[in-house]
Formats: sequence, structure tokens, C-alpha cells
Amino acid sequence: MRIEIWADVVCAWAYIGKRRLEAALADPALDGVPVEVVWRPFRIDPTAPAQAVPIEEMYRDPMVDAALSRCAPDLSPAENRVRVSEIAAEEGLGPRWGAAWRADTHDAHRLLALAFEHDGAARQDAVAERVMKAHFIEGRDISDREVLVAIAAEAGFADGVALLDAGAGEDTVTELLLTGKARGVATSPTIVVGDRALAGAQPAEVIRDFLLQGGRRRELPEEVERLRYAESLLDQRDPLGALVLLRPLLDEHGDDRNVRMLAARAYFTSAQLGRARTTLEGLVADSPDDSYARHLLGRTLQRQGLTAEAAPHLSMAAAMTPDFA
Repeated sequence: MRIEIWADVVCAWAYIGKRRLEAALADPALDGVPVEVVWRPFRIDPTAPAQAVPIEEMYRDPMVDAALSRCAPDLSPAENRVRVSEIAAEEGLGPRWGAAWRADTHDAHRLLALAFEHDGAARQDAVAERVMKAHFIEGRDISDREVLVAIAAEAGFADGVALLDAGAGEDTVTELLLTGKARGVATSPTIVVGDRALAGAQPAEVIRDFLLQGGRRRELPEEVERLRYAESLLDQRDPLGALVLLRPLLDEHGDDRNVRMLAARAYFTSAQLGRARTTLEGLVADSPDDSYARHLLGRTLQRQGLTAEAAPHLSMAAAMTPDFA
């Protein structure tokens, strides 16, 4: 059973959730169940500065409240801090508890992704433990490269530093963040097994019962799954994210009509009208009776100020599909 934990390493509930998941997995009811725990990236504070600042400054910034709510949506930031401290002590996280820095987590997520890619789930879990311990218990700045160097070494993943320095993991983390969004992950942590998700750092017995129910996920070809995720992002009004996930498909399956149409929609929605027009002109040439492609081409030409060129396409689309009138 693969257990995915979508979480940010600066979300205190993620660290608490890790302890609770470990307790759930130690339950006799799960004896003999093969388990692989994989950490996936989530960002609760994507506007964190590249240079870390003392955590007290963050708590004085009202703009941060919305970000912190993604770690504990049912509590105010002040209530969350108090509750977290109490529960962290109950879970044996301490004796000192509390982050000292508002730190950007991008490189930490890269290190986690690279640990999984190169050394597997157990090594990745060791890195996750060390990153969160450094942040919440030792008060270290996990955005600092020297701190990450030490964390990688402590977790037995010394090669990770060279990989970070070479820029590895950038595309992986970007795509995973978009994949999580496409799959509907909206809270840190969220545990996913197959097609089922459990949001929040639930008690160990709740996690145990969730795991015992398992979760099946229909296996789809990778390119079909990627296309569906891109479409989900477009439906969520993230056309640029959709184009990021579409990039490999455009490179490898650029003649596929579904890929081209989704790309055209994303180009149009993100106001990349030249690319939208080129793509749609090709689609209309290949299938003159595709009323939607023709309608979207007409709208693209309209937005480019080419009213006369747009008119025939819009008229034909309306004749074929009255809803486009």
C-alpha cells in the first residue's frame, strides 16, 4: 500500500501527523501490510521570502493568516499555535517546541523529492524527519543551504547537496505541486491512499481505520492521467499550471487532438493569443466541422482585434451548434 503525505514541512500539523501515522502503522491491525510512505510537496506559505525572517515578524503580518489557515483551516492562527504546542507535547515532540524562522521551503521540498527519486521512500522519510525536527525543535533556518547540507548528511543522503546545487528537482517539485492541486489537495497534511484522501492530522486510530479501508485507483496510462490533471487545473482557472503539465505531452504527443485542444484552451485563457490562434487554425484545418474549435478560433481573432476574420468562424460555429450563437 502506497501512502502519500501531501504536506508542507513548515506546517506543524504535518509533523504531528507524521507521529500519528507512525502510531497508526504500529497498530497490530496493520501487521503484515506492506507499506510505502511517500512525501509530496504542498506550500502553505508560497510568499515566504527567499531570505528567512524571524517567525515573530510573520505573526505580525495579517497577510500571512490566510496562508496559515491552509495548515489548520478550522482554527485561527493564534488558536492554532496554542493548540499545536499542546498536541506536540502530547505526541512527544520536544522538549523544546516552536519554529524560529519564516522560511521558504522550496529547496527542502526539492531535497525530499530527490531523496525519494535516488534512494527511495525510507531515505525520504528520514530526510522529512530531519527537516521538520530542524525547523520545529532545533529552531534552524531550513531555507539556508548550509542547514540543508547538514540535514542531508544526518539523514544519510549526502549526495542530495550536489543534486540541489545542480538544480535537480526543480521540475519535479513544480509538477508535483500542480498535481496535488489538480487532485484537490487543499490542506496540509493530506494523506492519500489510492483514490481516497484524509485531510488533516487526524488521531492515530482514525488514520488506522482509514488505512484499513485501503483505496483503489484506476490505473491509467501516464499521459492520460497527465492530460486529466492539466484539464483539472484549467477548470480551476490555472491555465499556466495546465500548460506546465501539458509540456511533455506537447513534446511527445503534439499531434494528438485532445492535447492540442487543451493547449489551445489554456493559451486562450492565459491570453497567449498568438499561440492559441496558431493551434486553433491547425485544429480547424484538420476538422472543419469541429464547431467548438471554430468558435474558439473566432473568439481568439476577436480578442486580437481581427473582427472581420473572426466573423465567418463565429457564424459557422453558431450554425453547427446554436449554443454558440
